[in-house]
Amino acid sequence: MIGKTRQIDAAPRGILVPGFAAGSFCHERLAPCAALARLVEHYWFVGWDMAGHAPQQQETLPHPNVHLVVEHDTDGVYGVHTARYTKVLAERGFAFGIKFRPGGFRPFLGRPVAQIADQRVALDQLFGAPGADLARGLRALAHADGAAQGEGAALACAMADLAQVFLLARLPPPDAEAERAAQLVAAIAADPALLTVAALAQQAGMNQRALQRLFQQYVGVGPKWVIKRYRMHEAVAQLQGGAAPELARLALDLGYFDQAHFIKEFTALVGKPPGAYARQVHPGAAR
Repeated sequence: MIGKTRQIDAAPRGILVPGFAAGSFCHERLAPCAALARLVEHYWFVGWDMAGHAPQQQETLPHPNVHLVVEHDTDGVYGVHTARYTKVLAERGFAFGIKFRPGGFRPFLGRPVAQIADQRVALDQLFGAPGADLARGLRALAHADGAAQGEGAALACAMADLAQVFLLARLPPPDAEAERAAQLVAAIAADPALLTVAALAQQAGMNQRALQRLFQQYVGVGPKWVIKRYRMHEAVAQLQGGAAPELARLALDLGYFDQAHFIKEFTALVGKPPGAYARQVHPGAAR
């Protein structure tokens, strides 16, 4: 008997378009069973129905995680995506994913996770015929239940159960370095004042070269990238919340030398300057 999943109520971070004006969209997240908690951060499901409406563009900021994703028309394992992710949602569709903890996919992959950054690897290439079977099984559930027609929570649970059976059958032995990598990424995410690789290395009791090697092997990107991405997540969260400080203060709090550098990096990643993004998510606010 497999362990139970449970729904995650906390709001996800990094979604740049919090809601749509037309059509329907559901987003569910479920925590893994205890046996997989050291490897899997959560399962996620999105379903949409834009029939009769114009397509909508969804955008998300990157996280330092590997995802196994099955959609209505494609599937694969995706290494850390280092740029903004954009998806046009049209008609009806779904996507189900396994978001591995930082370091959590290294025991399955068997080689440095940096080798698949910004890449998609076919499920059958990594897992053989059972990988293709998993994709077919998930699609069969979606077609049976109507992925984008109001049954998102039940369908997400059914898909997560199927994914757990698949992962538990291939459960690798514990890997202390994978856990160490996960804890270091968690420390970065939890502490907005942790702004430099040197500070992280000191906290970890490692020299910076060893820290770089650990991240390339297990996370797939370097520690500097992780620090900068989580600080950008914080900036977006504050702008979405409508209570962000002046941009100069926000830039300083996030470790930027000046406001100009912050605006340049924000614009490159998000696609628009922070002021324009704040007006997008709060269109009725005073300008």
